[in-house]
Amino acid sequence: MPNRLAHETSPYLLQHADNPVDWWPWSADAFEEARKRNVPVLLSVGYSSCHWCHVMAHESFEDQQTAEYLNAHYVSVKVDREERPDVDAVYMEAVQAATGQGGWPMTVFLTPDAEPFYFGTYFPPSPRQGMPSFRQVLQGVHQAWEERRDEVTEVAGKIVRDLAGREISYGDAQTPGEQELAQALLALTREYDPQRGGFGGAPKFPPSMVLEFLLRHHARTGAEGALQMAQDTCERMARGGIYDQLGGGFARYSVDRDWIVPHFEKMLYDNALLCRVYAHLWRATGSELARRVALETADFMVRELRTAEGGFASALDADSDDGTGKHVEGAYYAWTPGQLREALGEQDAELAVQYFGVTEEGTFEHGQSVLQLPQQDGLFDAGKIASIRERLLAKRAERPAPGRDDKVVAAWNGLAIAALAETGAYFDRPDLVEAALAAADLLVRLHLDEQARLTRTSKDGHAGANAGVLEDYADVAEGFLALASVTGEGVWLEFAGFLLDHVLARFTDEESGALFDTAADAERLIRRPQDPTDNAAPSGWSAAAGALLSYAAHTGSEPHRTAAEQALGVVKALGPRVPRFIGWGLAAAEAALDGPREVAIVGPSLDHEGTRTLHRTALLGTAPGAVVAVGAPESDEFPLLADRPLVGGEPAAYVCRNFTCDAPTTEADSLRAALSD
Repeated sequence: MPNRLAHETSPYLLQHADNPVDWWPWSADAFEEARKRNVPVLLSVGYSSCHWCHVMAHESFEDQQTAEYLNAHYVSVKVDREERPDVDAVYMEAVQAATGQGGWPMTVFLTPDAEPFYFGTYFPPSPRQGMPSFRQVLQGVHQAWEERRDEVTEVAGKIVRDLAGREISYGDAQTPGEQELAQALLALTREYDPQRGGFGGAPKFPPSMVLEFLLRHHARTGAEGALQMAQDTCERMARGGIYDQLGGGFARYSVDRDWIVPHFEKMLYDNALLCRVYAHLWRATGSELARRVALETADFMVRELRTAEGGFASALDADSDDGTGKHVEGAYYAWTPGQLREALGEQDAELAVQYFGVTEEGTFEHGQSVLQLPQQDGLFDAGKIASIRERLLAKRAERPAPGRDDKVVAAWNGLAIAALAETGAYFDRPDLVEAALAAADLLVRLHLDEQARLTRTSKDGHAGANAGVLEDYADVAEGFLALASVTGEGVWLEFAGFLLDHVLARFTDEESGALFDTAADAERLIRRPQDPTDNAAPSGWSAAAGALLSYAAHTGSEPHRTAAEQALGVVKALGPRVPRFIGWGLAAAEAALDGPREVAIVGPSLDHEGTRTLHRTALLGTAPGAVVAVGAPESDEFPLLADRPLVGGEPAAYVCRNFTCDAPTTEADSLRAALSD
């Protein structure tokens, strides 16, 4: 019989709706039930494409005896971290403070007042490698709750007090200058892996936000080392197994330093950020590889993540049926030489083995290999390789596909909108711009209410119950601002303004200018979460700083500019010390240091060849964070178009920065020079 999760919209929660565990969603009612029964709360946090979340679910939450013990002695609460990032952040901070590490599944034991007192991640069904079994943990916590209640509540109170005292150093509420950005680059150089690209050791994550900083730093300063790190990292990733060599798109991370074996789940946010990075790398260098990867990644998002309503689904699972009914990680993506022969015949299989780096012993598990593009001598017939790719893709499509988490997350859709709009504009792919517009339209129709307040998630055309957090407002504003520049439709600038007004009014500390992850009127947790560091995606803090800066450049709004500069104070403090974890903040700081430049293109219409040429030239300018407005001279679509006439009856470009404007130009070459010096 289904439990209380049967009516939820989160695919992750719905995966647990038939568990024998009597799950509750996160709610006041769950904690009231714990108070009434005088039992602790088991909080279990995960997400639908998390491999070990599935393992623990199968081993423990589907086990009848474990469920009976849980139901008798606990109120069990299941949370999708992607739906409630605020709940996840607060308790993950506690887990990391107590244990020195964290991850998912996250297992936390709480008092009925939601105060944590015991922590863990994955617990096995029987004792293993020094870890207690999940049943032992449940029994131990139950015993402590019954026999040492005072001690438990004292520990919980101390943890909450300690969390309240963990204040962030905000710097001095000023934007980083030349010195701090140079120090950040130097620190990145020290952590760079020159043999393999990327930063640090295994597991290796795609450093998309750091790459954005490196490209902007090169554009502003001409630093060749910054461009080289970005180029080499992008090439190594694109040639590795972390990139899907058949279908496009990136996996979450590589388990090794060489980008060979990925953790196979594919996340919307990774692919949106990387699509944009490769498009920007092409813009800076003309690299054919960057162009191919940007377009293939965009096509992957539209083909495999787009929902029937026009939004983008959150993720594809790492696991899938291996053909025997057993769910195995990477089953959809890995190949043996025998499988290649079966799909291609002897001769072409031999070529595929060489081209994709497949070995008899395998680069993955059980003699399977993850397809790569190893550097090698000799030329390959492009037509033959294209045919092999096509046939392997068709053969792979016959395999059981990985599951898809169909919920639409506002923030990640904002990132996808920005990536698709720009990639579509750069490579003359209006279909990609249309996909971005459709997703933006869905967010406006379904996620925004009359006061422009955002709902974080939706599924199958139904809005979820959870309020948007800072990253939702900031990333959706970022997407809308990119869409405004690409389409010349000022309504997207207007919508971005509505969202950023909420950032100023509901997420910003009036005195310090510091930002909070949740709104002032959001549900009260044991701590108001506040994290400026960029991890898997830009932090709400960094994303807000970037979007506020762009909006201020478009509109001349002083409050938005001031808020952006105050937010960047934390980048001044953290950038030189931990640049890998504040890449988006550093990229926003590059834009602030450059101006950012304001570009107005006036012309009869976007169908006019002269207007179109200047507009495209402006979009392809590499000046960090430059904003572009395009429209007719008398248009009121964008503030930047005001009082900007044609020049000699011809379309013209106006470029300004730091309250100073160049003479208008009708020449694309002059505009290009003005945006790349």
